[in-house]
Amino acid sequence: MNERSTNQETPATDIDVVARVLANADSHAGVALFGRGAQALQTSALDDTGHDGDQFDREERAALRRVAGLSTELEDVTEVEYRQLRLENVVLIGVYSQGSLHDAENSLRELAALAETAGAVVLDGLLQRRPHPDPSTYLGKGKAQELAGVVAALGADTVIADTELAPSQRRALEDVVRVKVIDRTAVILDIFSQHAKSREGKAQVELAQLEYLLPRLRGWGESMSRQAGGQVGGTGAGMGSRGPGETKIELDRRRIHTRMAKLRKQIIGFKPAREAKRANRQRNSVPSVAIAGYTNAGKSSLLNRITKAGVLVENALFATLDATVRKSITADGRLYTLADTVGFVRNLPHQLVEAFRSTLEEVADSDVIVHVVDGSHPDPASQLATVRDVIGEVGARDLPEIVVFNKSDLISPDDRLVLRGLEPGAIFASARTGEGIDEVLAAIARLLPDTSIEVELVVPYDRGDLISALHERGRVLSTEYAEDGTRVRARIQPEFESVFEAFAVAPVN
Repeated sequence: MNERSTNQETPATDIDVVARVLANADSHAGVALFGRGAQALQTSALDDTGHDGDQFDREERAALRRVAGLSTELEDVTEVEYRQLRLENVVLIGVYSQGSLHDAENSLRELAALAETAGAVVLDGLLQRRPHPDPSTYLGKGKAQELAGVVAALGADTVIADTELAPSQRRALEDVVRVKVIDRTAVILDIFSQHAKSREGKAQVELAQLEYLLPRLRGWGESMSRQAGGQVGGTGAGMGSRGPGETKIELDRRRIHTRMAKLRKQIIGFKPAREAKRANRQRNSVPSVAIAGYTNAGKSSLLNRITKAGVLVENALFATLDATVRKSITADGRLYTLADTVGFVRNLPHQLVEAFRSTLEEVADSDVIVHVVDGSHPDPASQLATVRDVIGEVGARDLPEIVVFNKSDLISPDDRLVLRGLEPGAIFASARTGEGIDEVLAAIARLLPDTSIEVELVVPYDRGDLISALHERGRVLSTEYAEDGTRVRARIQPEFESVFEAFAVAPVN
């Protein structure tokens, strides 16, 4: 076995987070260790150009981050309220079957980026090739012992598995490595809990966390049982004590079920407000466009570039969770809404898909989907497939789709040819430089539904209110001032035709 370094990693402030991920690059029988970076995150810093707004939220979030060098270990347990957060040192593990090493490495790099976003320092990554994960300890027995040696040598305090572990696997692996073991789902839920801001977003995240926690509750033995009552002696004997009553874990389960029911009712309570806004747009015949895509693909940056929305932009996974809706206008004057939605990721926990179904309704109820893909990502094909799977889950598979390869300023000419072969009709754009933005807007205008009809009206000069209504509810194509009134050519929705019917000259359907 190759010799491993026992030195701690340099703090995140000294070395680029991507260069630190999976820094050990040796390999041996059955296990693959690699040293390339977490390619789900960009290495370049974000620019602070005007189209992203002031970005005050980014400063607020950065102020709450963990700091390297602080410790949670206390000399005096009575000082628990003074405990401070620290960066966790983690080791990543994964199991892959024969022939899928490339996919396993990409998935582990993405897990490294998730861990970095959650506030951890990734020290090493370990992959094992086997047909199926071990039902007891996930890794094989020998590899689990080897993992324990790696954890001890590097001084890691957490192991993250690149899958969703069964509760029994998690406990058994913790018994071997003697440190905390969590899985990919727990990391994603932790990121969501950090980044949720709105009341609805916080409720959705808490519901997903409780659904994940419920089957993973741990009991603390009979000492936490509630006795049946009666006369009990000093040794615990006596009437009414012939067995434990309701255990602490049963109480916890009941409290969790009660809280989940309350959260579901609360989330349902948010629905009328969303439906009212949506009904108002539909009543005014305002079409909607949803921006969907993989996390960190640049959806919020694209929304800011088009609408100057000022949505938080950060080089992190799941930086924004709450749907943001802004209005925009096509070149020919048609009004539409543009909605930024929550990002997707491979193996997105089912609990989150269910909890965020209300947010994903913006995708299902839209007229056009702008599918943003990170063109600089090493595996854009998997991003496309993952997002389309989730879009299919919410019933939006048949909607018109515009594929946009974002971050085109980071794509080489050779990579452009590969991406063009992957999606021949895609648009190359860059929210940073502005390349391709006009093409995206033109494609949106081309695919937006237009159910309006063209009419020609002669409106008397004393009915200026009708001219104003045409500008508000339709599109005025031309205006001429004649002796008998204002001659107007316009496009209006069919439901408004009766309002202007008395002034029509030559309606054209």
